[in-house]
Amino acid sequence: MRKNRIFLSGVSTLLVAATTVTAANAAPPKPNVIVILSDDMGYGDLGCHGCKDIRTPHIDSLAAAGIRCTSGYAAHSFCSPTRASLVTGRYQHRFGHENNPKWEPDNDNLGLPLGEVTIADVMKEAGYVTGAVGKWHLGAAPRFHPNRRGFTDYFGFLGGGHVYLPGRQGTAEYVIPLMRNQESITETEYLTDAFSREAVAFIERNKAKPFFLYLAYNAVHGPLQAPAKYLDRFSRIADPNRRTYAAMLSAMDDGVGQVLARLRELNIEEKTLVFFLNDNGGPLHKNASTNTPLRGAKGQLIEGGIRVAFMVYWKGVLKPGIYDEPVSTIDLLPTIAAVSGAKVPASVKLDGVNFMPHLSGQLKTPPHERVFWRQGGGNVWAVREGRWKLVHNQQEGTRLFDLSKDIAEQNDLAAQERPVVDRLTKAYETWNRDNIGPLWPPLLPARPQSK
Repeated sequence: MRKNRIFLSGVSTLLVAATTVTAANAAPPKPNVIVILSDDMGYGDLGCHGCKDIRTPHIDSLAAAGIRCTSGYAAHSFCSPTRASLVTGRYQHRFGHENNPKWEPDNDNLGLPLGEVTIADVMKEAGYVTGAVGKWHLGAAPRFHPNRRGFTDYFGFLGGGHVYLPGRQGTAEYVIPLMRNQESITETEYLTDAFSREAVAFIERNKAKPFFLYLAYNAVHGPLQAPAKYLDRFSRIADPNRRTYAAMLSAMDDGVGQVLARLRELNIEEKTLVFFLNDNGGPLHKNASTNTPLRGAKGQLIEGGIRVAFMVYWKGVLKPGIYDEPVSTIDLLPTIAAVSGAKVPASVKLDGVNFMPHLSGQLKTPPHERVFWRQGGGNVWAVREGRWKLVHNQQEGTRLFDLSKDIAEQNDLAAQERPVVDRLTKAYETWNRDNIGPLWPPLLPARPQSK
């Protein structure tokens, strides 16, 4: 279904010009861009997705005032590979970033390959101030530091997770001091609140310049920790894990609200394009998340592992609505580059597309003919083409689902639709020829794909 997908102003002409080689004289404005990424959030845990026990008014306001992409996908079913796709605009399999890197700060081989151009590189070259706040998880060695990957400002941690409450114990990766650029610091505030504070401060410092902000919360990834001021909001939730998860999500929602409020107060809301999305499906029991109405969880290529909250908001430019064609984390870099007038080096072979003309309704075709996933070096893979979703794993073989009727992927149609199975299998094999194997082994055994 597609609704209300038209631009409100003449900026649409400029946006189209930004994507058309022949319209170089129609230089687009340089909007600020904010990408807000949540971590391990369940698909069913937002009010706009039908959640009843957790209030998320600020994220819901983005969904109501912007475009909610109901077939928004992460390019992978867990953390680091999805982030690699987001910052490069490429399937992470092209450069071997298929697994989470082990926490080894002295290992120069565990991180986003240095030959990959990042979204921060592109935006910095276009004259933007570039800031990253929060979880990095694209390599802990100095050569992979955000300051060396195009970000002028950085505040956060380099690994895959961190304790939220000062003084709490955890593994070395989870208790290492936060960093402000190259300097280790001591943080005394609840971590989610600290990230929100730093994001707002970055906006305030750069309000007169075009800026790009990547705000990567680690909420609601474990460990489950929240202060009383957030826990007290959910005293009616009996399950202690679900209650803490709700508190963590509420803290992040407050942070989203603070960012949006500051844009309004500084009178730059209409100059700022905002994305909100999640890195993968919720892990369910591990953090008490829910992916209703989807089946599956983080680590799986059924919808519960890869379909994510995905919203695009630009006041006065994008009209509110719903967009149901597949879009992916690989699309952020080309979309942001197009609307900002940034140039992606000709040597970079993007997999993503500028989906802004599709969201606006100016292009009626889907952004992608197909989208692809691969895990375990090819032991698990999936393809989506329109309503069809083909999923392959070693436990259950190859299964085909009609997502227009079966979003929970319960009814396997592979036997009845052999031509579709054959076509999508061939498409996957063709796509996979341009991929390489994982550059490092997985941290954990592969999650069973059949439950």
